[in-house]
Amino acid sequence: MKDHFTRLARYNQWANKQIYEAAALLDKEDYFADRRAYFKSMHGTLNHLLAVDKLWFGRFTGNLYALPSYDVILHDTFDELRTARIAFDEHIIDVIQAMEEADISAPFHWVMLNGAPFTSTLDRCLTQIFNHQTHHRGQAHTLLSQLTGAAPPLDFFIRMNDDFIEEFEI
Repeated sequence: MKDHFTRLARYNQWANKQIYEAAALLDKEDYFADRRAYFKSMHGTLNHLLAVDKLWFGRFTGNLYALPSYDVILHDTFDELRTARIAFDEHIIDVIQAMEEADISAPFHWVMLNGAPFTSTLDRCLTQIFNHQTHHRGQAHTLLSQLTGAAPPLDFFIRMNDDFIEEFEI
């Protein structure tokens, strides 16, 4: 499981890089404009992703992050946000690599934003966060498609299958 989640963390890093490279080409007005996305703009969507990653990985490491709201703007500029995203994607990889294999399937306890205690397993929590990233990165991808007519391919299989080599007899 640890290898699987490390692979997902590396994919997340790569996919975020693709989205940020494409978003960097947007003019400021398009990047910040309310496009009626769930978090309004490209900037709002990308801030949300980082904020929720900080929330979850704070729970995993014990370095808790108090999320003030799901639509919090952590960084006012694209460049600040991109710098923080790059650093946090490295942090995600480091945290997962530091996990013990046995802990990944063990019960995990945390407190929800409403103050209620909750228990699941760490692997389910990791699955949730990587699914959440894919979900909202898909929204950013749609915004890029609408604004530019093109968005970068983000298929997991294209990026993460280069370590698999199979010889075929013809």
